[in-house]
Amino acid sequence: MKRLETVKMGALRDASTRREYHGLQEEFDLIDQLITMRTSAGLTQEDVANTLGTDKGNISRLEGGKANPSWSTIKKYAAACGFRVKLEVVVGE
Repeated sequence: MKRLETVKMGALRDASTRREYHGLQEEFDLIDQLITMRTSAGLTQEDVANTLGTDKGNISRLEGGKANPSWSTIKKYAAACGFRVKLEVVVGE
């Protein structure tokens, strides 16, 4: 098993760590979706940055989960990749 996987499995044995990790799942999903949009469009981070009029570092931080983007930023990012985003409200989860 790879070292990172081993560390992750060990950390997730702790109930509080496991709750925190699972609480971040939606954020992980958003990041994955952003990267999927960009790569399926055949774009680099630099391409998206140029379209949005920003620096590649900002796109890197966004895709790395080190930014707290506004809804407007997410919509612009999606549009730069040829997509649009739709908000879905799920009741009772």
